[in-house]
Amino acid sequence: MEILLRPQAAEASYRAARVIARLVREKPACVLGLATGRTPVLLYRELARLHREENLDFSRVTTFNLDEYVGLPASHPQSYRWFMEEEFFRYINIDRKNTNLPDGCASDLRQECRDYEKRISAAGGIDLQVLGLGSNGHIGFNEPTGSLGSRTWVKILSQQTMKDNSELFENSADVPRHCITMGIGTIMEARHCLVMAFGPKKSHAVAAMIEGPITSMCPASVLQFHPRTTIVLDEPAAAGLSNLEHYRWIEQNKLDWQKY
Repeated sequence: MEILLRPQAAEASYRAARVIARLVREKPACVLGLATGRTPVLLYRELARLHREENLDFSRVTTFNLDEYVGLPASHPQSYRWFMEEEFFRYINIDRKNTNLPDGCASDLRQECRDYEKRISAAGGIDLQVLGLGSNGHIGFNEPTGSLGSRTWVKILSQQTMKDNSELFENSADVPRHCITMGIGTIMEARHCLVMAFGPKKSHAVAAMIEGPITSMCPASVLQFHPRTTIVLDEPAAAGLSNLEHYRWIEQNKLDWQKY
C-alpha cells in the first residue's frame, strides 16, 4: 500500500487528482472507476480545473461508477447519475456514451448486475478505481461480513450506512435500503485502486484498513492484497495509524519516477 498523508482534505484531493491526471495523460483512452458521496467532491473540482486550465482531455475516457441506489431514477437529485452529472461530467469534455452507472430501476436487477460486469470486461477492465471509505470500513456498498470475492450485485445497506447517508436526504425515511454495487472481487480486478478518506470519523476504519487484519468485518482491509493501492488521507483520518512517520519517510524518499 502507498500511503500519502496531507494536512487537509483539499491538499489530499489535489494529490489524488494528480494521480488520475497522470494516467489520463499517459493513456488517453483509459477506463476510470468513479465514486460518489462527499469524499470525492473536491477531487472532481480539481480535475475539472485541470481540464479547464491545463487542457486535461477526457474525450476518450470511459467511466464506470461503483454503485447506484435501487429505485432512484437518473432524474432523482439523490441518484448517483445525477451526482456525477452535477459534480463532474458537465464540467469536462467526456462523451456521455462512455459513462456507465448501474441502472437501479432496471426491470431485472440481477440481469443488470451481470450485464454491468460484462460491460466492464468489454471495456478492457478498469485502469484506476476511485474509492471512498465508509465509517464501518465498506468500499463501494460492500458492507461488513459480506464476501471478499463478490461480484456486482444487489446489496442491502447497513443501518450505519443508511444513517451516514441520511444527511443527504430531506427525510431519513427516504434513504433507499438497497443498491447495486460493484463487488469486492470486481474492485480487486482494477489495475490501480485510489482510496480517499478524510475527517476524524474515518480514522478507525482507516487504521483497520491499513494496519489491521484482513477480515470481512472491514471490507477495505482486503486491499492489503491488491498489487497497487494508493491511499490518500488528511491528518484527522490518519490519526489512528501507528506508523505515520514510516509512511512519511517512504513518500519523502521516492525516486522521481515514483512521484505524482
